[in-house]
Amino acid sequence: QVQLVESGGGLVQAGGSLSLSCAASGRTARWSAIAWFRQAPGKEREFVALVNWSGNVIQYEDSVKGRFTISRDNAKNTVYLQMNSLKLEDTAIYYCAADVGLVLSTASSAYDYWGQGTQVTVSS
Repeated sequence: QVQLVESGGGLVQAGGSLSLSCAASGRTARWSAIAWFRQAPGKEREFVALVNWSGNVIQYEDSVKGRFTISRDNAKNTVYLQMNSLKLEDTAIYYCAADVGLVLSTASSAYDYWGQGTQVTVSS
């Protein structure tokens, strides 16, 4: 089992920044990648970014490239999402998820463990 806890969400003005954290506990050695997903009201959950265990594979959804940065600290079992130049359309609940499979994926169905989510609200 892997437990994930997100933190760092909040309210920010457009153009501002927020940093999210995802702290993993339990059998963390099992996971091959941790990803961030988000879900806005009335929309499906969508992929945002992922990083693999070694940190040498990182992927971003196109709309966040150049604005968001995913990173990891294995010593702390924590993955971060630095979000800069936030836009109104970034407003959503952000979830981190862990994948224990062998093939990295951006599909939410591939992820085995999920955090409870943290709300990010961008205001004008």
